[in-house]
Amino acid sequence: MITSMTGFAARKGQGAGYSWGWEIRSVNGKGLDLRLRLPDWIDGLEPLVRAELARALNRGNVSLTLKVTSELGDTALRLNPTVLRSVLVAMAEVDHAARETGLTLAAPTAADLLTLRGVLDASAAAEDTAPLRALLLADLAPLLAEFTAMRNAEGAALAAVLGAQLDRVAALTGDAAREAEARRPAMAQTLRDNLARILGAAEGIDETRLAQELALLAVKSDVTEEIDRLTAHVAAARALLAEPGQVGRKFDFLVQEFMREANTLCSKAQSVALTRIGLDLKAVIDQMREQVQNVE
Repeated sequence: MITSMTGFAARKGQGAGYSWGWEIRSVNGKGLDLRLRLPDWIDGLEPLVRAELARALNRGNVSLTLKVTSELGDTALRLNPTVLRSVLVAMAEVDHAARETGLTLAAPTAADLLTLRGVLDASAAAEDTAPLRALLLADLAPLLAEFTAMRNAEGAALAAVLGAQLDRVAALTGDAAREAEARRPAMAQTLRDNLARILGAAEGIDETRLAQELALLAVKSDVTEEIDRLTAHVAAARALLAEPGQVGRKFDFLVQEFMREANTLCSKAQSVALTRIGLDLKAVIDQMREQVQNVE
């Protein structure tokens, strides 16, 4: 069964003196694009989360956000000396460069420095974040299970829509086959009339060349191959709908082949009825292409 690349899940948890909230969402994409917003003070969390997502997902633009809040009453702001030292060095370099160009910069206050990102760390009270990291990773599994379940449900709905569209393509292909058969006597008569006019107006015509031209005209008006290919494509698409795994790229290529045959059918139609069927086919196939963009 196919899976959709569209999905959403959210989850809350608590432990080790913290509470947290997850939120994950995804839309269609050509590959797997992970965009993570995680607390950077939890050591080693991001690479582990990224690895878990890569194992669970194959395609889609995926955004995951985690917000962690301390529930400890004695949590206090702490100065991060490493970041502060880097800020002071950078400020000294900026001040020196400004003086060389004749500029005098206003000296920042301590309050100005404390507002810079990373100088004050409200989470530094938890020196060992390994227990919290373990709890978060354990909580990630049910989040991904909920997320996958939604993508599977979306995939089932998507399969139903695509199945109905394939039914429509199959019906139109049958209509095209019947119309092509019904026009056969008229096409044959038109060919005979044209041949009679040519033979009556020309003397010493090369019969071999004439036969080749007539054969070419017959091929250009014959839509049997296009109808056969459309029928085969419908069968292949139904098989993809039932195939486990990621079939989005295969389905996208197959829809392109559907459109190619519909375009050729229209170009060979030579009748209003067959042209109308071809245009209806193109409309349905275009709708299929929009749906297939969401298949993983």
